[in-house]
Amino acid sequence: MNIEPLIPRHGGYRNLKAFQVAQLVYDVTVRFCTRFVDSRTRTHDQMVQAARSGVQNIAEGSQASATSKKTELKLTNVARASLEELLLDYEDFLRQRNLAMWKHDDPRRKSLISKRCSNADEVARWVKEEHERELWERNGRHGRYGLNGREGQNDLDSNKAFALSTPASLPGIAANAALTLIAVANSLLDRQIDSLARSFESEGGFTEKLYRIRSMRKRNNP
Repeated sequence: MNIEPLIPRHGGYRNLKAFQVAQLVYDVTVRFCTRFVDSRTRTHDQMVQAARSGVQNIAEGSQASATSKKTELKLTNVARASLEELLLDYEDFLRQRNLAMWKHDDPRRKSLISKRCSNADEVARWVKEEHERELWERNGRHGRYGLNGREGQNDLDSNKAFALSTPASLPGIAANAALTLIAVANSLLDRQIDSLARSFESEGGFTEKLYRIRSMRKRNNP
């Protein structure tokens, strides 16, 4: 009879989808903060640290899984909490600048998720393309009639107003893109936490496993 190993293979966090998306969120956040958040503010450091905490705690929890399911569950919960904190920071960024937050069913969210970006460069490329698409749509809408809706009225004031209104969309798209990725990571972590909790409830932790293995060895070798 095969007896389960006392110390199973562990630490395969790099293969966890939750880790991969959390790491992507971290890389995207570093770039976002470098470009759009003043490096002298606490918000800059807090956002970067919250993103990093999400990645690190998933990895540490996975490493601890062999000898402590309880620790793995705890650290995975810490990772989830860190990403929730980061999510609120991005929401604050949008609210404080009067930038729109995409709704859950916004097609732009679905478009980004379907891209399955594997690195920050791919996310940045998507943000740039989305920004250019929105600018093109706005130019097409106002190019003939101007911002005041009357043909031939593309005067200096209208052009100036349009120029001032467009740049804000880039940080808005970038922040919403980050929020979309955080939502994906949080959903994956919620499922992982639920699975860990059910496993811990039914199988127990390291102490219970040690007792099972000892009992089985005694039965097999009286």
